[in-house]
Amino acid sequence: MATTVATSLPQFNGLKATFSAAPVKSLAAVQPMRRKGNGALGARCDYIGSPTNLIMVTSTTLMLFAGRFGLAPSANRKSTAGLKLEIRDSGLQTGDPAGFTLADTLACGSVGHIIGVGVVLGLKNLGAL
Repeated sequence: MATTVATSLPQFNGLKATFSAAPVKSLAAVQPMRRKGNGALGARCDYIGSPTNLIMVTSTTLMLFAGRFGLAPSANRKSTAGLKLEIRDSGLQTGDPAGFTLADTLACGSVGHIIGVGVVLGLKNLGAL
């Protein structure tokens, strides 16, 4: 692999081009590719049935289930000081018989992902993943 490449391409310094007859070092040839370490925040692209994937799918599904069937607060069900759920009219339109809105879907999906990430990072810290 060549470490230098002779080229006649202009080199730019500010807005002015300067032509150099000296060989230019190729950045791809000089700097070797370094492999990123698998640190605490290293991302792995595992298969679909991986433990991380199963945890994320399960936590998101359970949170969406809880929101849809009235086990979690939503736009049409607010929680009181005693943590009871009361039905109220939020004014949001929905075609769902239970009144599950787009805002509820996004909120419950986000909370499900947050719970899943907490579980994955906790298990990774314990060495179980």
